[in-house]
Amino acid sequence: MTVIVKKYGGTSVSSISKIKKIANQIAVEKKEPNDILVVLSAMGDTTDKLVQMSNKSCKDPEPRELDMLLSSGEQVSISLLSLILNDIGVKATSLTGWQAGIKTNSQSMSARISSIDVKRIKSEFKKNSVVIVAGFQGINNKGDITTLGRGGSDTTAVALAAALKASECQIFTDVDGVYTTDPRICSNARKLDLLTYEEMLEMSGLGSKVLQLRSVEFASKHNVPIRVLNAHKGNNFGTLIKKEEKKMEGATISGIAFTKDEAEITIKGVKDQPGVAAKILGPIGDAKIEVDMIVQNVGSNGLADFTFTVSRNTLKNAMKVIEKNKKIMSYESVSSKNNIVKVSIVGVGMRSHAGIAGRMFKCLAKNKVNIRMISTSEIKISVVIDQKNLEIAVQALHNEFKLNKK
Repeated sequence: MTVIVKKYGGTSVSSISKIKKIANQIAVEKKEPNDILVVLSAMGDTTDKLVQMSNKSCKDPEPRELDMLLSSGEQVSISLLSLILNDIGVKATSLTGWQAGIKTNSQSMSARISSIDVKRIKSEFKKNSVVIVAGFQGINNKGDITTLGRGGSDTTAVALAAALKASECQIFTDVDGVYTTDPRICSNARKLDLLTYEEMLEMSGLGSKVLQLRSVEFASKHNVPIRVLNAHKGNNFGTLIKKEEKKMEGATISGIAFTKDEAEITIKGVKDQPGVAAKILGPIGDAKIEVDMIVQNVGSNGLADFTFTVSRNTLKNAMKVIEKNKKIMSYESVSSKNNIVKVSIVGVGMRSHAGIAGRMFKCLAKNKVNIRMISTSEIKISVVIDQKNLEIAVQALHNEFKLNKK
């Protein structure tokens, strides 16, 4: 029988009425000869409330106990769906992460899945049960419950789909699928029917919140097709994310992604010599601060300027590290800017189409959008611009590459 994995996020199961709606949808699908496995997140903002409770309980929550606390949210949602399904005549069994055979490493709060034993799940399938698994959790080799970090239910679903060799992993959200860009920024944004893993990885990493980045990486590694669907609409095709095929080279640009979580740091008057980047970025990396885009300007009199971007929430800490290591870095001055954004065009078609960067830069220039930094890859071109120009840039690029048309 074909195995189908379905994952529903917190907003999709935020009330009993919504869970009942999901149960009715599953009841209809169960009439077909398929094995159905459902992965659920905790109801609504349950996880946030549990975190708040832990913070009120103690100053420094112990990670192991936090895993124990946060994993309880998913147990509520899976048991409720199982109760409702059984009540309407559909046999269902709820399983925690460890009961479903999900083994992880011992990293509390952000564990990685190491293996999955699907014997219990398959035994339930043989009983014609719908299997409902708690997302976001597993068990380590000590027998302790672990959690997979924010958005971990997506990873749970993809990992189970891979282990069960499911036909596809369906991720149900509050949107119809993945769009060419954010419809709130660009009114003529269009839903995409198809994306490659590479394109989705880039878009997830660049601010698209539809899928957790880690789940897309897992799907790509194990070749699990993902379909993003609207949890509240029936008979919708959504967006299918799969391995690249030759026939998919037609679309030059698939989408425009952006992230507002950007800050820029410029260190002026550093020595223009080998090793300067290591002296600057070494202490930054030691402080667990991720650096994104980097530009080193050719200087004069043996000095140069070094500019890089970090996320806004790490800017303050990064500036402290730079000031603390001034003697090692040997610079004249340092400044920062946090009213910037990164805008990127993404598409596997870039590999076989020349002149894309030129079109992008001409389009931005025509719309009087100044580019502060540039980075490129095989299927992506990113620019850093002033935040005030975000909507102008996204709309202009969307029109330039005719993304409103199939």
